[in-house]
Amino acid sequence: MATPNLKLPWLPLFFFFFFLFPTFILSELCNPNDKKVLLKIKQSLNNPYILTSWKPQEDCCTWYCVQCHPTSHRIISLTIFADDQLSGQIPPAVGDLPFLETLMLHKLPNLSGTVPAAVADLRNLKFLDLSRNGLSGPVPEFLGSLANLTFLDLSFNNFTGAVPSSLADLQRLGALHLDRNKLTGQIPHSFGYFKGEIPDLYLSHNQLSGEIPTSLAGMDFNVIDLSRNKLQGDASMIFGANKTTQIVDLSRNLLEFNLTAVVFPQSLTSLDLNHNKIFGGIPPEMTKLSLQYLNVSYNRLCGEIPVGGQLQSFDVYEYFHNKCLCGAPLGSCK
Repeated sequence: MATPNLKLPWLPLFFFFFFLFPTFILSELCNPNDKKVLLKIKQSLNNPYILTSWKPQEDCCTWYCVQCHPTSHRIISLTIFADDQLSGQIPPAVGDLPFLETLMLHKLPNLSGTVPAAVADLRNLKFLDLSRNGLSGPVPEFLGSLANLTFLDLSFNNFTGAVPSSLADLQRLGALHLDRNKLTGQIPHSFGYFKGEIPDLYLSHNQLSGEIPTSLAGMDFNVIDLSRNKLQGDASMIFGANKTTQIVDLSRNLLEFNLTAVVFPQSLTSLDLNHNKIFGGIPPEMTKLSLQYLNVSYNRLCGEIPVGGQLQSFDVYEYFHNKCLCGAPLGSCK
């Protein structure tokens, strides 16, 4: 008996949609509100090539530069970097991504303007990197209200004005980079009162002036870099026998204090004091340090370089141009 030839004209159409559009039908994970915000951000940035994958018909959890939470599927990370074609300002719409934990807009030289106030709405933000852009204006005080921040990098921009004292309110901050900007004024007194985490502090290559706050005596920084500013006076409060500081760079300032009287932490591995007005001599206790780097050149030091430890392993250029410093690796004191 012959099998009847049944014609089912709808079957080809069914299989076409089922097999070619499974993602669209079965696995649209992206939150629709988040998708709208991201598309608004793309438009605000003039639809850059780096965001070509941001297509309305596709799941935004699959887009380049974006990461979704594995269970809630809300946007938790936006990282756009290394694109010299992208231009514009930081879109205020970033503040409409309420679950964002990481915001990285890095190495975008044509990203200009100020940091929008909408960033203050990102209460879950942990990692904020806006470094190596063309940003300007003041460093916003409102950044101090982002209580969950563990990392803040605004380096290599054109920020001006004072360093906000409110940043000392960030109790979980592990690193603060404000270096290589055009910041002026003094280091905030509040930076001697970081609560919780004490961040690695980078303020170099600015135009900061005045004296280093004495309140910093209470801080045990792992890394502190205040180099290439216009800081004056004493800096000995940064050191201390009970501290665990490893790296200190105070070079190219106008600092003036007696190095002989400084008590260095045993943890110190790198010390750069070059181009200041530091006087006295090199303390014998420095022979007990496991220094990997030392530069005290271009100061007003005198006396013989103590023998021992790592002090003779450094080049003559790390010691020269002092008032009357002598001994190896410099010339004899006789």
